[in-house]
Amino acid sequence: MKQLLLLCLAAYVISCGEHQVPGIKNELRAPAYPLVLLDPYTSAWSFSDNLYGDQVKHRTGKEHPLVGAIRVDGKAYRLMGLNESPKKALAAMSYEEPWSGKYTFEAPPAGWEEPGFNDSRWQTGEAAFGTQGETNVKTLWTSNHIWVRRDIQLSPEQMANHKLFLKYSHDDTFELYVNGIKLVETGYTWKKDVLVVLTDEIMGTIEEGKITIAAHCENRMFGGLVDFGIYAEDATKTSLETTARQTSVDVQATQTHYTFECGDVSLKLSFIAPFLPDNLDLVSRPVNYLSYEVTSLDGNPHEVQVYIEAAPHWTVENTHKETRAEGYEENGLLFLKAGSVEQNVLGPKEGSVLTNWGYLYLSGTKEKASYAVGNPVDMRLSFEKEGALNGDVTLKENAYMAITEDLGSQQHASGKIMIGYDDIYSLNYFGTNLRPYWNKSGDKKIESQFAAANTEFAQLKKACAQFDYNLMKEATEAGGKAYAELCALGYRQVFACHKLMESPEGELLFPSKEISSGGFVSTVDVTYPSAPLFLYYNPELLKGIMNPVFYYSESGLWTKRYPAHDVGKYPWAYDQVYFEDMPVEEAGNMLILTAAIAKEEGNAKYAQKHWEVLTTWVNYLEEKGLDPENQLCTDDFAGHLESNTNLSVKAIMGVASYGYLAQLSGDKETGEKYMYKAKEMAQQWVTMADDGDHYRLSFKRPDTWSQKYNMVWDKLMEWNIFPESVRQKEINFYLTKQHEYGLPLDSRKTYTKSDWIVWTATMANDKETFEKFIQPIHNFMSETTDRVPMTDWYYTDSKKKAGGFHARPVVGGYWMKMLDHSSMSLRSNRSK
Repeated sequence: MKQLLLLCLAAYVISCGEHQVPGIKNELRAPAYPLVLLDPYTSAWSFSDNLYGDQVKHRTGKEHPLVGAIRVDGKAYRLMGLNESPKKALAAMSYEEPWSGKYTFEAPPAGWEEPGFNDSRWQTGEAAFGTQGETNVKTLWTSNHIWVRRDIQLSPEQMANHKLFLKYSHDDTFELYVNGIKLVETGYTWKKDVLVVLTDEIMGTIEEGKITIAAHCENRMFGGLVDFGIYAEDATKTSLETTARQTSVDVQATQTHYTFECGDVSLKLSFIAPFLPDNLDLVSRPVNYLSYEVTSLDGNPHEVQVYIEAAPHWTVENTHKETRAEGYEENGLLFLKAGSVEQNVLGPKEGSVLTNWGYLYLSGTKEKASYAVGNPVDMRLSFEKEGALNGDVTLKENAYMAITEDLGSQQHASGKIMIGYDDIYSLNYFGTNLRPYWNKSGDKKIESQFAAANTEFAQLKKACAQFDYNLMKEATEAGGKAYAELCALGYRQVFACHKLMESPEGELLFPSKEISSGGFVSTVDVTYPSAPLFLYYNPELLKGIMNPVFYYSESGLWTKRYPAHDVGKYPWAYDQVYFEDMPVEEAGNMLILTAAIAKEEGNAKYAQKHWEVLTTWVNYLEEKGLDPENQLCTDDFAGHLESNTNLSVKAIMGVASYGYLAQLSGDKETGEKYMYKAKEMAQQWVTMADDGDHYRLSFKRPDTWSQKYNMVWDKLMEWNIFPESVRQKEINFYLTKQHEYGLPLDSRKTYTKSDWIVWTATMANDKETFEKFIQPIHNFMSETTDRVPMTDWYYTDSKKKAGGFHARPVVGGYWMKMLDHSSMSLRSNRSK
């Protein structure tokens, strides 16, 4: 039966030189498609169904223009991105040019958004409006709500032959009107430098160049920000108007494959990020591939050239910052290089969303390529006309980069272009600036990484194809096809939230960045849900995430009885930045993950290195963990909760973890003591939490419920701390509480966390029940109207995400089912 299943799933084969590797197609319509993923700062995604349907964007939604085209027998077809020209500020954002507007913190009367509204009683303030630490804030906003109005006067010259855009930044819930017409309504999220075209309806209201922009923003927690402006694109210059016809897209773990029809040829375009987890050099190498294969559709040879263009926006957080680009040759490769003029390495201590330092590179083989830096429209027109570029690569300000490859006249041809980023330094680690792992000694050049990537391309393409097939096969066997497709979509997302380095003491570091929220370094309760992926593939990487947290306590910099929430804010690791501790949460997390590492490795050596601090933490849990005080847990968006039963489960699992580690270390007496203590706490828990056919959200709140996802470790580790009947009762109850898109997190709201659903579902004893919980997650990802990288926090009764969470590493928690003991045979047979 298994062989028949695999034959049915193997929908295609991948050609890798003389070899073919089977493939299992991912049918999921992704909310966003991963293209180029390198590290926590550098990523590019397609937010639309067609690769040419929208501008390529950074995970935040900020435009990261990446344009691709193919020229077949003299006719050019656009494959990727839009044919837009660079935008020019007509009424700039505040960080480019100061502007003032009217504002109020009091709810205004109806009509406040209209051009003729009397705002004379409003205050006048300089933009941006927001809280300390946000971008270019000049007027402090400390209340929950703010209303802002800005009047703009454009000249006839500015209006002529221009396509107008609104650019805005906001945090959190935001609505904006232009001349009284609503243009933006975000819901609860936070974004920067979003571009929206002014609609024909709005353009029809602009008389004599007068524009009134009115915005309202609600700050629910943490940072607040309002800033906006008007920008223009020259509508008279056009290029690459004709698009190819996209016929399919397939997201695999390390690759995203697109297929197109372009005149008389078909094209397969693949974005490859060789995150092969057992090879640290590859995990660290900051180079991705854009691979292409062209096949004649009519049996005749065709002249084909390929064009790839990148914007300097990749290298700066704000597009107004000055950049420079140039080209050169080295070791048979052509290189294009762009970076900010300022080069503020590692940026401000309060953190950043994108880098403002380092250099973006495009590279191709010299004998087949041409390249240039300059105006993108001019370079596109040159490609359309000549199939090549003029080779002008002298240093230029704010220039785009483009590279072509001539595939000649053939029935079948293939090639590649490489794209990479050299961040020079990756993190300030408690006072020491660390380079990336590939250059940890500071004696290597980025060109060497491209040279190695070029030499190893055929080998790595095959290895990635095999890895992708293995993942889909193993995950399908463990949890079904829908589960496998979610894992494939999440794989690169997880890796790209981490950066590989080495500490001054020679320890491996792989600190995560808390994406889409605080930007913290190695957040413990983000590491906890993401851990299953690394436990499954390479526990050394999980140690690299946890090592900064152990160091922080063991160095004496953190002296509390429980671990810190984080060790800083990227790219600075120096102190906890989060405003509040999570004592039971983080102590339980660190103990459980240390025990899970020991189980995977079959020894407690890692725990023994940290035994003193682990002992401190378990003693805290023994004292405070059974009935937790009014604390935050990892689901901090839900607020504080006293006597949190799921948090109590975590504490019990933490105590059991210590007992397990002691037993594995040969200390039978200590091991038995803490295992007995965990079982004693569990017995009390069952009585205290009982609510009839389920267990409560809080010991003190009858008629409530919550997912007890922390209990999955009892099953995974085979400890039997809780009676199996407890898990089964919860699973049976959860099946009655599911909505269209999944199981809510608890009885308070309809939102959920998809990673926790997978953990909860893994507590079920059969695959069929597991799949009942997973299919709704798959349905949400396929149907959500929020086109962003995969979110983990969304509403189970709508197609909307619940907040700004997306592109986060926590979807590594999907691998919990793969870790389940019923799937152990999959791991032992992985190499077969």
